[in-house]
Amino acid sequence: MMIDVRHVHHQDAVKSFDTEALRRNFLVERMFEPGKVLLTYSHVERFVIGGATPGTVPLALESDKATIGSPNFLDRRELGIFNIGGAGTVSVDGEAFALGHRDALYVPMGTKAVTFASDSADAPARFYLLSTPAHARYAAKVVRVAEAKSMPLGDNATANKRTIYQMIHPDVVKSCQLVMGMTQLEEGNVWNTMPCHVHDRRSEVYLYFDLAADARVIHLMGEPQETKHIVVADGQAVISPPWSIHSGCGTRAYTFIWGMGGDNIDYTDMDMVAMDQLK
Repeated sequence: MMIDVRHVHHQDAVKSFDTEALRRNFLVERMFEPGKVLLTYSHVERFVIGGATPGTVPLALESDKATIGSPNFLDRRELGIFNIGGAGTVSVDGEAFALGHRDALYVPMGTKAVTFASDSADAPARFYLLSTPAHARYAAKVVRVAEAKSMPLGDNATANKRTIYQMIHPDVVKSCQLVMGMTQLEEGNVWNTMPCHVHDRRSEVYLYFDLAADARVIHLMGEPQETKHIVVADGQAVISPPWSIHSGCGTRAYTFIWGMGGDNIDYTDMDMVAMDQLK
């Protein structure tokens, strides 16, 4: 298995990036292709970001020894899986976990075999994968949206009425450093995470989905005084380094999955940026 590799860039260097360079280094465009597992390795927190889209044949999560450094993908890693497609099953060392649309699964370090299957090839599952290094083994666990810790936020007046679902989170699932959840905007609302923030102690990945083919999200990134943007389509992810804001505005309502890794698992550990500091 070949894994695309992304390196770390200092914020002073990113100031000179044009649109193509921003997209090449921070946007993960290809994750969900029928019959494939596609992975990207980022040296930002050593995330592995990817997707598995099984059809009639199950797919296996394999390790690339040159990139991952171990015979099995999860020898020294943990993994979060969200299903953003049709119903499917993830098998973890032979134990089957059924995942419906928007269900999540935590897979612990030390797992030897992970396979992905769709219930129907006509409505295939789309498994979003996010992995970080790990130091301990905890239990595999499915988290349904109804079991998540939900936080309604925002207001129609500011076009950001939304619900945050904390799913792979200390209050729900035990993990080493991986924290993941989902934010759903209500119809007619388009802004997420504004006023924005940074968190120097950890990094983040945003996967945007449930976007129509002609809809887009303008993802804002960069230092607060040196903002840039990336135009993102359905099923694409943005890597957000610790010095960067990570906010967005869509052409219509959408949903995104946020995933974090770093020094701690405190969801509230963030440095807020006042609106008058943005440039």
